Amino acid sequence: MGTTTPEALDTSTQKTQEWLHALEQRLGMLPNQDDQAVYRVLRAFLQTLRDRLSPEEAADLAAQLPMFLRGVFYEGWRPTQTPKRYDDADAFLAEFFDRAQVVPGGVGERELVRAASAVLERHVTAGQYRHVLDQLPEAVRQVVAVPVR
Repeated sequence: MGTTTPEALDTSTQKTQEWLHALEQRLGMLPNQDDQAVYRVLRAFLQTLRDRLSPEEAADLAAQLPMFLRGVFYEGWRPTQTPKRYDDADAFLAEFFDRAQVVPGGVGERELVRAASAVLERHVTAGQYRHVLDQLPEAVRQVVAVPVR
């Protein structure tokens, strides 16, 4: 049997839950949201970030994600259409917010993105996080970046 054993699935589920719990802790309660809101924020962040990265960098980042989140990351990906070429933060935030489908209430798009980025920074290597940031235009990097450990 390959690497997808019941234990690997259990580990991936546990690690994914850790990511979601960490994001939920950073965000607090999102007002007027169902229990899937935190998942949608993380999915939207990962996919919006993926689309701004080169296919090579996206693959490098995906390799450090739990198996379940790796599937979420690649869902709907069209590598021949990446990286998307925009330089402003508003385009990144609009794409993210459209995918997230949440009503931020007291939490704005920038805070949602920064919280998701902090979770990413915590769970991938410092070098990988820097490589991701290096691929972003300065305006987008200012929205996404959290202090690197």
